[in-house]
Amino acid sequence: MCCSVGFARSLGLALLPLALCCIVANLLLLFPMGEITYIQQDRLASYIWYFGGLGGGGALMLVPAVVFITLGKCNCCWNESLMMCGSVLAAVVGLVGSGYCFVMSGFALVQGPQCFTSLGWSYPFADQSGRYLLQPETWSRCLQPVHIVEWNVTLLFVLMGLAVLEFIICLCQLGNGLVNAVCRPCCYKQEYSLNA
Repeated sequence: MCCSVGFARSLGLALLPLALCCIVANLLLLFPMGEITYIQQDRLASYIWYFGGLGGGGALMLVPAVVFITLGKCNCCWNESLMMCGSVLAAVVGLVGSGYCFVMSGFALVQGPQCFTSLGWSYPFADQSGRYLLQPETWSRCLQPVHIVEWNVTLLFVLMGLAVLEFIICLCQLGNGLVNAVCRPCCYKQEYSLNA
């Protein structure tokens, strides 16, 4: 059974750009069409303030990414076993972060954006349970910010996709870490007893 630290490191390297993309996507949600006016006037959708991409898929995801990348060399079975236990805990943190990002993005999609309509500032799609996503002809109800529905829908779907990828990567390391933390000492113990 070969050392799986290299595999964990590659997973960590894969997590880094995903986490950075989540942070960027969440920051873009805070500034619709690149304008700061709406954040100053508190005209953003409420779920955007939960920072699913910035906190869950971004900052929290940096924990497993750094842990996976900095795993030490395989010097002995017990050393690797302890490292894998640490990576399992980091993977759980990653699963929580990616799950949070996915759920908050989903809630934001269902709620829809806060925008200025003919009736004033409101959530015109909040009572549709997400059906507006399949009815792009209704998106023009939002007069300001211009194209806010397209902006939010695109970025929130990007966040959900990134969260799914992060979840899969952390799940892979969870399995990898558990197998190695549990099985490696047993395998080495059997090998030692056979050599003795």
